[in-house]
Amino acid sequence: MIELENVAYGYDGGELLTDVSLSLSAGSFHFLTGPSGSGKTTLLKLCYGALVPTAGQLRIFGKDRQDMGRDDIAMARRRIGVVHQDCQFLDHLDVSDNIALPLMVSGRDLLAEDANLRELIGWVGLRERARALPPELSGGERQRAALARALIMSPEVVLADEPTGNVDWEMSQRLMRLLIELNRMGKTILIATHDLALIRAAKTHVQARVLRIAARRLQLAGADL
Repeated sequence: MIELENVAYGYDGGELLTDVSLSLSAGSFHFLTGPSGSGKTTLLKLCYGALVPTAGQLRIFGKDRQDMGRDDIAMARRRIGVVHQDCQFLDHLDVSDNIALPLMVSGRDLLAEDANLRELIGWVGLRERARALPPELSGGERQRAALARALIMSPEVVLADEPTGNVDWEMSQRLMRLLIELNRMGKTILIATHDLALIRAAKTHVQARVLRIAARRLQLAGADL
C-alpha cells in the first residue's frame, strides 16, 4: 500500500532520514518511536505524500511519489486518514461539522453521509458533544474528534502522530482501543509515539511491529523496548 525503499529526506541541506525502507501492507499495525526531533513526523509526512524523498523510492498505492501530481496526491489522501499531533479545528463550527469537513471538501453529498457521520461520532464516544464548539472540548474529546475526522472518508490507512500525547493514561488507553479495533476491521495502522508504556500495553492486544528511528535510520525495536 505504502512502500519506502532506501528513502532519504533532509531539511536545509542536512539529512534527517537516511536509507529508510518500510512496507505498510494491508491490515498491518506498526508503532514508530524515537526521540524528539528524530524524524517521526517527517516519516509520516512522507507516507501520506506531503513530502517528496530527496533520495530513494516512495510508492503510494503503487504510484511513484515522484510521478504523482496534485490530483494524484488528493486521490491518495482520500485513502489515508491522518491524525495530526496538533489537531486544528475551525472554532466557529461544531464538532459534527468539523468532522464532516473532508466530506465537504471532496464534494460528497452530506445528506447521504449523515447516517455514517452520526454512527462515527457515536463510535468515538462524542454523541453528546456533537454540537459543542472546539474550545469547549477537553483534550481527550479533541483527540477523538480528530480521529473521527481522519476516518470520515473510510480510509484504508490511518497514520497517527502522537495521538495520545496530550491526554491522561485512561484516555490514552481508550484511544488505543479504538485504533486496535480499526485494525481488526482491516485498516492499516501506523502510530508515531514516544510512550513506550503505551506500546507495551497495546502489544498484549494486537500483533504490532515496533520500529525505532535512531541515527537517521529506521530499525526494528528489540526486546529492550
